[in-house]
Order: sequence, then C-alpha cells, then structure tokens
Amino acid sequence: MGVDDVGREERIVFWIERRPGAIWVVGRAVNPELRDSDEARADDVIFEGFELGDALEHANNALEDDVRVLEQDGRDSDARPFTRKEVLPLLERWFFNR
Repeated sequence: MGVDDVGREERIVFWIERRPGAIWVVGRAVNPELRDSDEARADDVIFEGFELGDALEHANNALEDDVRVLEQDGRDSDARPFTRKEVLPLLERWFFNR
C-alpha cells in the first residue's frame, strides 16, 4: 500500500509470469482492483525476456524503487524481494501438473 501524489491510498501490485514462447514478464499495476478487467495492460509490463534471472532483477529493482518512495513518505513496507526459490516451485507445479 502506498499513497498517490495527493495523499490518497493506492495499492501497488507486482508480478512475474511466464508467457508462451518461454518469455518471462514482470508487471506493475496501481489499483488493479479498480479496473474494468483483470487483464494486464501493455503499460503494466516493465520487463519481457527469456532469462528468469533478468526478470528477478527487474522486478526487484522496481520493487526497491517503490519501497524507497514509501520510506521517504514515512510509511512502512513489508515487501520482500522476489527470489528464484519462490518462483521455481510455482513454475514447476504449473509445468508438471498441466
């Protein structure tokens, strides 16, 4: 949770997903619950590439930037970095249970 430029609370959501063609995608959306659709928008995407390590780096850099802003605004954050250990079991479950 954060605040916008006028002090209203906003919800920031980050995600990492695997798309067809072996492409990793990192996304960031603000207040996605207020949208008409659950589909990600093109401008939500902050990285697309073939390496999980690159996706993790981009996701964590973006997350760190938002956490820094929260801290500068005097707000606490319980956000934790994305890790390979966290992502791989989800990918394996999706791949092998398909």
